[in-house]
Amino acid sequence: MTAGTPTRARTVFHPLTVAEVTRLCTDAVAVTFDVDDALAADYAFLPGQSLTLRRTVGGREERRSYSICASQGSLPRIGVREVPGGLFSRWLVRDIRRGDRIEVGTPTGSFTPKQDGEGRHVLVAAGSGITPVLSIASSLLSEPGTTVTLFYGNRRTGTVMFADELADLKDRYPARFELVHVLSREPREVELFTGRLDAEKLTDLLRLVPDPPTVAHWWLCGPFGMVTDAQDVLAQHGVDPKRVHQELFFVEDLPPEQVRHTEAVLVGESSQVTAKLDGRLTTAIVPKDTPVLDGVQQVRPDLPFACKGGVCGTCRAKVLTGEVAMRRNFALEADELEAGFVLTCQSRPLTDEVTVDYDA
Repeated sequence: MTAGTPTRARTVFHPLTVAEVTRLCTDAVAVTFDVDDALAADYAFLPGQSLTLRRTVGGREERRSYSICASQGSLPRIGVREVPGGLFSRWLVRDIRRGDRIEVGTPTGSFTPKQDGEGRHVLVAAGSGITPVLSIASSLLSEPGTTVTLFYGNRRTGTVMFADELADLKDRYPARFELVHVLSREPREVELFTGRLDAEKLTDLLRLVPDPPTVAHWWLCGPFGMVTDAQDVLAQHGVDPKRVHQELFFVEDLPPEQVRHTEAVLVGESSQVTAKLDGRLTTAIVPKDTPVLDGVQQVRPDLPFACKGGVCGTCRAKVLTGEVAMRRNFALEADELEAGFVLTCQSRPLTDEVTVDYDA
């Protein structure tokens, strides 16, 4: 398996019934959705993809993206850890019950492998970063010629999400799955497995990976600091960046920008922005200090988005004409950037005319 091609299908929402809510630990649950036969093809997912949930709170539509933690071919299931003050996570962890109906978008995301034979994969996850990694690991292990090493960091044993499922995977594939738990606030018998997954710890853990540059693919999922530390350590060990794939769960010190609801009043320089979605072109006049997504949404509210923080990649589009300045990017990989893709929630128009293609 190698990195999958980014999904190009637009997210479409359907009300799905909650089939099961499983308590993972005190502050986390797994939510499984039932899918009618008529929608089965729409919700067939690749390992590592995500679902966007939406609900209206206080008269305002809110969306959040959660990674799928199920094996490919199973019912879609997401893992959710409660975030202090979290509008969605608190609701999902504390209030949602079997039989409830939730608006769920069709699967999206490019943090996913695809089949192409044998190989060794190393996965590094911290906290709730395990959710897409569990889906990837279980799907990779279904291929007989694939081996998987997982370094999974948590604070304490009691905060480990999917501990039983990971243990089951280890029992099922003892020769091909190496599982290493690293705890930061609970001493382990082996010092190597105690501490945070920072650059120093990751460097030490690489002693367990023979010849890192020959690993087929590396999959990193967790907070910003862990992911960037891992990228630096792998680069120092000669790993080709094209073999390294990452997804963030939150960005420390860089909170997502608030969703901007602006009136159609232009102040200062502006750009004529044309967006292509579902084969239809829409043009809007967008101030040059406003993200393309926010500006065009004033006249095309069905543009895809979830986090608006540059993390989930839902608003990905290709720049066909003109130029934009992307403030930050935690979702697109180097080959996507080279091909001209941007995150429209983070991209402000630089030229007087810009065309972006969400269908690309």
